[in-house]
Amino acid sequence: VTLVESGGGLVQAGGSLRLSCAASGFTLPYSGIGWFRQAPGKEREGVLCIGSGDGRLMYADSVKGRFTISRDNADNLLYLQMNSLKAEDTAVYYCATGGFVLCDASEMDYWGSGTLVTVSS
Repeated sequence: VTLVESGGGLVQAGGSLRLSCAASGFTLPYSGIGWFRQAPGKEREGVLCIGSGDGRLMYADSVKGRFTISRDNADNLLYLQMNSLKAEDTAVYYCATGGFVLCDASEMDYWGSGTLVTVSS
């Protein structure tokens, strides 16, 4: 299983970014997958997850209405569209897969190496 994130960068507050995660070694529609982030000095937190099977979405309260998750099943790609970015969204963003219930980092089995998002205020 391999996960490779891309699309991070520097953006001004209020701007947008789209992150991508290229997955291999498993099939997206049949696996739970999500986006997580870790800011300096903080624990890794779940941002958005899609459950396997029914595709149930789980959002962190802090990103509701601003971030959306989607997947391209044909190309095994996962996306995170981030709008109305805030300085507090600054973090390394990771995609991860695993059999989760709560979209918690401790539940995930495989991780990408992350992509840095910096939001300037």
